[in-house]
Amino acid sequence: MALRNAVMAALLEGEASGYDLAKGFDATVANFWMTTPQQLYRELERMEAEGLVSARVVQQERRPDKRLFALTEAGREAVRAYTAEPPGRPSVIRDELLVKVQCLDAGDIAAVRAAVAERMEWATAKLARYERIRQRLLDGRSEEAYFAEAERIGPYLTLMRGMSFERENLHWGDMALRRLDQRMAALRADG
Repeated sequence: MALRNAVMAALLEGEASGYDLAKGFDATVANFWMTTPQQLYRELERMEAEGLVSARVVQQERRPDKRLFALTEAGREAVRAYTAEPPGRPSVIRDELLVKVQCLDAGDIAAVRAAVAERMEWATAKLARYERIRQRLLDGRSEEAYFAEAERIGPYLTLMRGMSFERENLHWGDMALRRLDQRMAALRADG
């Protein structure tokens, strides 16, 4: 998947500045796509040159002018075309922590344990942030009411996938910490 598709997905929410998109990526598509602000700005420039987005300048007092980007009709057509294509292969996990876990028997078990615990803290924080987004999307409605009434359901569905991912990270982390603690205790006992 190209960054442009994730940018177009974010712009379906409406007009946004590059700064707002970079900040909003964390709250909208970060559960399935990560980027840096520099990559995002370069992509917006390319997309504007290709006619997929338009930009307008908004003058601000005491701040630099900002550019607001919106999908053009060509951009909306590109979204339609993109969603009609079959998806690529399922993503694979490329996670340095898992490489460290794979090596822990010949490495520093305590350091790996600390890294797993840190990952769990991160997953807990992300899950809490996703839950706040979920509550904002539901706006007091049940899920059934949301799906019946909401103009767009894609953001909710992808949010639920991100929440499932973080819950699985916590489940795995709990199991891994228990096993690492057992191994460390056994090594101390063998001493």
